[in-house]
Amino acid sequence: MDFRIMGMDSPLFSTLQHMMDTSEDTDKSYNAPTQTFVRDAKAMAATPADVKEYPNSYVFVIDMPGLKSGDIKVQVEDDNVLTISGERKRDEEREGAKYVRMERRVGKFMRKFVLPENANTDSISAVCQDGVLTVTVEKLPPPEPKKPKTIEVKIA
Repeated sequence: MDFRIMGMDSPLFSTLQHMMDTSEDTDKSYNAPTQTFVRDAKAMAATPADVKEYPNSYVFVIDMPGLKSGDIKVQVEDDNVLTISGERKRDEEREGAKYVRMERRVGKFMRKFVLPENANTDSISAVCQDGVLTVTVEKLPPPEPKKPKTIEVKIA
């Protein structure tokens, strides 16, 4: 848009115009999110989860209908980020068959959860039953309260 056409030929508007013109020339990939970021963001938004806290554990529940255990990956990244990911593939089309309607979600899915300090990342289990993935992260026992340290007083 040319501000001069609108009768706004002040230095401020010409500077703004110049900034807008040069922003189109700059490398768009510098400011734009990467394809991987966009794909992961969509996958995370489309993967709802329930998180429950019990006295001795945290439990993450995600619906995974139709997936085999080999299609699901559960990992701990950076020592405290639980990542649940995988991919649901489209069924192979049979000879002579065509889709009339396609509503079931296919593609990548992912969720990331920052685990609290008391999560025991060495004690994590995952079970997928009837299309529901349940990931259990045990809690670390609470730290022992520090007993006061008694210093012997010597007589000089």
